[in-house]
Amino acid sequence: MKQLNLFIELTRLKKPIGYMLLFWPCAWGLTLAYDFSNNLNNYFFYLALFFLGAVLMRSAGCIVNDISDKEFDKKVKRTKNRPIASNKVSIKLAIFYTVVLCLLAFLVLINFSNLTIILALASMPFAFTYPLMKRFTHWPQLFLGITFNYGLILGWISIVGELSIVPVILYLGAIFWTLGYDTIYGFQDIKDDEIIGVKSTSIKFKNKPKNFVTTCYVFLILSILIVGFLMNYSYFFFISVLITTIHLFFYQIKYFNSKNPLSCLRIFKSNNILGLIIFFNILIGKI
Repeated sequence: MKQLNLFIELTRLKKPIGYMLLFWPCAWGLTLAYDFSNNLNNYFFYLALFFLGAVLMRSAGCIVNDISDKEFDKKVKRTKNRPIASNKVSIKLAIFYTVVLCLLAFLVLINFSNLTIILALASMPFAFTYPLMKRFTHWPQLFLGITFNYGLILGWISIVGELSIVPVILYLGAIFWTLGYDTIYGFQDIKDDEIIGVKSTSIKFKNKPKNFVTTCYVFLILSILIVGFLMNYSYFFFISVLITTIHLFFYQIKYFNSKNPLSCLRIFKSNNILGLIIFFNILIGKI
């Protein structure tokens, strides 16, 4: 039981926000592409596969991140008790867990088309090199956005079989979404990060955090509106986008306090609700 608890802690399975933020773009891309006049069983089957894949890959990513950041985590109050940083789990065991999780994720992946499999495998280098970016650039959140939202492209490809401008536009908007919410998240550790030399957009824009986050969220809203226009969605879609806008600007931006770690965490977690809202926006557009 002790090892099981350590595994759950290592993979953050008790913190669903991580794998949900990975899952929502997959659901967006899949829903954008799917023809709901066809058999819905296939839609829900693919949706379940993407969810399982998100849980497995996020879990593997957490382990790789903790291996890479072991020495950094020891110096940060919020992370010093993580299993690897505290030496409760060895590097060898952590690597073994990562390999097993990736193999399970591959078993999920082979249920998709060949093109989806190839594109998914091509994203792996980005997924596992992201933790290193904070050592070299103030824009690690950009690399996280590229990786975390890649499932949007895969969701579209799994149905349509080819790429188009529609998922690309929403993918770019989703990258800005990640830039915004992960910048908010980064303010929890900004003091420790500055001391140990870790870089982030939170540090780069610490003097005007709301301006930067607002800019990111504007690009997200614009991308959603453009996609609705290109897909010829009904006016109900554009009305429902107002709910997304209200959540972003009248809740997240208004109540975001970069000096208060608890506020940062609460605002960050609310993006799970935002992902669901955008998902419903797309469903409404299909009506």
